[in-house]
Amino acid sequence: MSADPDDYRQALERAKAHALDWLSSLPTRPVGPRVDADTLAAGFAAPLPLQPTDPAEVIDELARLAEPGLMAMTSGRFFGWVIGGTLPAALAADWLVSAWDQNAGMRFATPATAAAEEAAGGWILDLLGLPDGADVGFTTGATMANFVGLAAGRDHVLGGAGWDVAIAGLAGAPRVAVYVGDERHAVIDLALRYLGLGAPIVVPADDQGRMLPEALAAVLNQGTGPAIVCLQAGNVHSGAFDPVGELTDLAHQHGAWVHVDGAFGLWAAVSPRYREQLAGLDTADSWATDAHKTLQVPYDCGMAIVARPAELRSTFGVHTSYLFADETGPGDPYEKVPELSRRARGVPVWAALRSLGRSGTVMLVERLADHARAIADGLGRITGAEVLNDVVFTQVCVSFGDDERTRRVTEELLKEGTAWMSGSRWQDRDVLRVSVSNWSTDADDVAASVAAVERACAAVARNRPTEYEKA
Repeated sequence: MSADPDDYRQALERAKAHALDWLSSLPTRPVGPRVDADTLAAGFAAPLPLQPTDPAEVIDELARLAEPGLMAMTSGRFFGWVIGGTLPAALAADWLVSAWDQNAGMRFATPATAAAEEAAGGWILDLLGLPDGADVGFTTGATMANFVGLAAGRDHVLGGAGWDVAIAGLAGAPRVAVYVGDERHAVIDLALRYLGLGAPIVVPADDQGRMLPEALAAVLNQGTGPAIVCLQAGNVHSGAFDPVGELTDLAHQHGAWVHVDGAFGLWAAVSPRYREQLAGLDTADSWATDAHKTLQVPYDCGMAIVARPAELRSTFGVHTSYLFADETGPGDPYEKVPELSRRARGVPVWAALRSLGRSGTVMLVERLADHARAIADGLGRITGAEVLNDVVFTQVCVSFGDDERTRRVTEELLKEGTAWMSGSRWQDRDVLRVSVSNWSTDADDVAASVAAVERACAAVARNRPTEYEKA
């Protein structure tokens, strides 16, 4: 086989046609997939052909097989989990990244993508009000971004205790106490497992999931030795923000490293309207966020930000005879993330920010929050519905009485397909959780989605009253 430009051209043209068909279907198609993975498996797992297949035919077959099982996550009526949409410039840039196929680990080997990522990182620091000169690494998502920040923190606090992890490992090391809020995201515990730090010490939170400063002060006063405090910018249920500045001051008084998990909520710092809720954000030591959530970049793209570049690069850097290290400049991309080899994830970030500009980024964030408020207001007017959280950003949690009725309303909503809102459990109650994360959501999407929930409630009431309704 040899590279034939016509093969590329024909395959790409077919991919473009199918992609445009998909995008044009989003305003009207049901949000959920029509069939499950087990149903699709037989078509995908047909016997491998003995001979090559024309690339354009493969793309046609892939689109045909996949279409019934695709979730319309980029629809303006998708509010499940915390999953963003895709801006046009970011999507097109991501296609270019695939075509260029740069292994974006070294500045020497891939200067174009390195320069774009460095520029994007500088814009991010500026927009979020984080320290100039902090390192920005582009990871697969917030899980690994949290891993990176916590890894740098682990090595820093152990180094301060006279223990070099790179040489001595963790066996016999002083125990690192990691303090987390009672409502931290589960990926924090996952990252701590990856890092060999074990279970964290849980600090009580208020009824919106914000860590309590007096509770953190109490546990820090009781502790000794190296410590990390992990804060949260954007509770996954309430959207609430820990009082980052106050908590960071407390932690630093005890010599602790402060890491902020802000997968979607860190972006609130770009808005004058929401920035005050994150006062003191810049005083922390590391931060984690996603571009494939609030910033609307295609999957996958997270960002690890560390205020002390030397700490980050000593944790993830590697030196060999065949790598051309950037020893005096901004550092190589591979020194800021766990992977030596990776795609140029930061290029779509550059394209997204370049297309939005400063005002567009602020407008994007505030528009998401405005739609969350409108959805909360609409759902709150439905008989039997109760909005459980203070709607301070992009998250809304609703109960429809007892847990059984809430689950049934959720099931009816997803079965109809007009909108997708994920069920969850918060504050010991089943909830319908709404996460407004897509730039394309508009007032019509909000109205249609609220109406869909109202129809789901009516359907549940017609079918069988719950104990709550009987009462």
